[in-house]
Amino acid sequence: MQDLSRLYDQDYAAWTERTAELLRAGRFAELDVEHLIEELSDMGKSQQHELVNRLRVLLAHLLKWQFQYRQRSERWAEFEGRSWRSTIIEQRAALQYLLREHPGLKAKLADAVAKAYAQATDVAAAETGLPLTSFPADCPYALDELLDRAFYPECVEHP
Repeated sequence: MQDLSRLYDQDYAAWTERTAELLRAGRFAELDVEHLIEELSDMGKSQQHELVNRLRVLLAHLLKWQFQYRQRSERWAEFEGRSWRSTIIEQRAALQYLLREHPGLKAKLADAVAKAYAQATDVAAAETGLPLTSFPADCPYALDELLDRAFYPECVEHP
């Protein structure tokens, strides 16, 4: 076990291979349990972090679409509309893949949206120049709308 623990610090790839071999062989007493627990915990955190990041980008673009899109000149809106639409499509596809590959994340989706929305309003405010108060305090989109490829929020006019 001490050798495996030392291997973790010296050659992570070799540590993962050896750990997998030990698990397959059922040689649980030889495992570096402390590092194995740490790695498994970090994997879950990493997936949750990716979920929040993807949602933040998606939400920021949906907010910009809804609250700024019509404020710009027609030419700018046409360009940004394509760019924003592409980003929205890309983030939705990445979210669908992430949720399909890690179905346990579905139970954490509502919490992730809440975390991501607070960040998304900051991003949208900074990128649009609109005051933070221009955006709803809570996420105005339902979970099914966020993942719906056809959903784009109605544009809102600002003074």
